[in-house]
Amino acid sequence: MTAERINMIAIGPLEPADRPRWQHLFEGYNTFYGRTLPAETYDEKWQAFQKGDSLHALCARDETGVVGITHFFKHPSTSGPDVCYLQDLFTAAEARGRGTGRALIEAVTNWAEQQHCARVYWHTGESNQTARRLYDQVAERTPFVHYRIVL
Repeated sequence: MTAERINMIAIGPLEPADRPRWQHLFEGYNTFYGRTLPAETYDEKWQAFQKGDSLHALCARDETGVVGITHFFKHPSTSGPDVCYLQDLFTAAEARGRGTGRALIEAVTNWAEQQHCARVYWHTGESNQTARRLYDQVAERTPFVHYRIVL
């Protein structure tokens, strides 16, 4: 994955030195959704992103450093080619409204196309109006309702 320059935002892979800023942003993401993760989960996921086999991550950088992150993975689909799930997307408050989220989504979409995925999809909170304004511009909202069983 090569860095792309979009509106003074460069999208590229996370580097080992990015760990503290990545964790700060990922903690912000989880706090937004009312979750607290144990320290070992951050360690485990960071290692998985650095390995890049099944879980993938990209970051957005500006002149100050990492200002956004996204996590995603490819998985099989029973109804056609593989698909890409964009699981997490979070930008620092100072990077919002500058095309950071859009650039991260475009980079994941480009990655998914290179992997021959049929589509990219994601979920967001119904009350996440700020993000939904962007999502409504770049993707089709589906009529599906999300259910889960926590184990």
